[in-house]
Amino acid sequence: MARDNPALRRSHKAPLTSGRRRLLVVGTILLLAAAGWSLATVIRPAIQHTIVITTGADQGIYRGFADRYAPILKRDGITLDIRSSSGSIENYQRLKDPDSEYEVGFIQSGTTSPKETDHLQTIAAVSYEPIWVFYRKGPIVSRLAQLRGKKISIGVPGSGLLNVAQVLLGYSGVTGSNTTLLEMDAVNAHRGLESGQLDAAFFIGRPDAEIQKTLLNSDLQLMNFAQADALVQKFPSLSKVVFPRASTSIVNDLPQTDVTLLAATALLVSKDTLHPALAYLLLDAAKTVHGGEDYFTPLGAFPNLNTDEFPVSDESVRYFKSGRPFLQRYLPFWLASFIERRLLILLPFMALLVGLLQALPRMVEARINNRFVVWYREIKSLEDEIWRNRHPTVDQIAQWRDEIESIDAHASQIRTPQRYLRDIYALKQAISVVRHRISQVAGKKTE
Repeated sequence: MARDNPALRRSHKAPLTSGRRRLLVVGTILLLAAAGWSLATVIRPAIQHTIVITTGADQGIYRGFADRYAPILKRDGITLDIRSSSGSIENYQRLKDPDSEYEVGFIQSGTTSPKETDHLQTIAAVSYEPIWVFYRKGPIVSRLAQLRGKKISIGVPGSGLLNVAQVLLGYSGVTGSNTTLLEMDAVNAHRGLESGQLDAAFFIGRPDAEIQKTLLNSDLQLMNFAQADALVQKFPSLSKVVFPRASTSIVNDLPQTDVTLLAATALLVSKDTLHPALAYLLLDAAKTVHGGEDYFTPLGAFPNLNTDEFPVSDESVRYFKSGRPFLQRYLPFWLASFIERRLLILLPFMALLVGLLQALPRMVEARINNRFVVWYREIKSLEDEIWRNRHPTVDQIAQWRDEIESIDAHASQIRTPQRYLRDIYALKQAISVVRHRISQVAGKKTE
């Protein structure tokens, strides 16, 4: 330290001001806080082990999907907490609530009007949801306009079916003012058709669902959507699909012709705060459950990203492009997620460490150079005083000699790497120049 070295009488470090002292204290506190946060993050479990999913009715298509996802996720230690709902619209309401516990759910295409502020994202489109209209025997119905004035079941409140049925009927001029539209679930709608209380009813679901199998094997008539192409143009969230002849029963040739249907798309949607590792697991489950061929799609058609209702998650884009991340492919899920999470924390520290290692040689060099600068400053100050004082006293000359000898003695004790030996001897040469100048002044004094 400059102020502790008796040889440095002319060079002193500036005192630490109150502002600099406060800055040092604040910096230390922030550094300790960052270290504490990092430690807490590392100690905290790498990832949650439960996903809360909102589905639909207990016997519905969405509940069936979730029941098939659950054992697949369980293999990776993730519990799927399945919560029933009235359907797609209620699922949407649950998910867009930032304070709700629901993280994932199924939403039917065309049933909501998403906003950017919802903070929801599509994990994948997972399946077609065919819309079936069954009616009692009688004249063939191939246009929804033919149902005007009838008694029709259109689904239950909160379901996506209710919304889609109202829109489709509205295109055909069928409204609550000219037709009896009843809100009923699938089971009661079936009973209403059988008992004659209803003339027609909307249903939604896969052909292999229990209620669909019951309907398809009954004496009820299945409507062929003759205007399917025009309806899809007006309602782009729907798709045109064909239920092939004899798909229900080859023996009984049911149905006896190909039937054109409209289909919504089931979307697996999550909050955008869902952990990326969980998104990859859900995509794996969806691929296992929905990747096979069925009545309407070839092998591998689902899951896919052919939807624009919600923003598609970044993890989904990467998954469909190159599969699961490298670590998750070759390590158990818990270990891969642990490493990935820790890497997110450690990488900034590693970058800082690399930067420090690169800066360390320069810091050491700067410190050594600063030592020489201090001594050169001391010598220069002494030399300037000698030149300014043209008539020094004997005591002044003696003091100068003491200073230069003290400087020489302390400079000889500077410890530096061997590559700085040239600088040490350059310093000694400067000391010799000032010593010689003092001798000259002393010689003149004695003349």
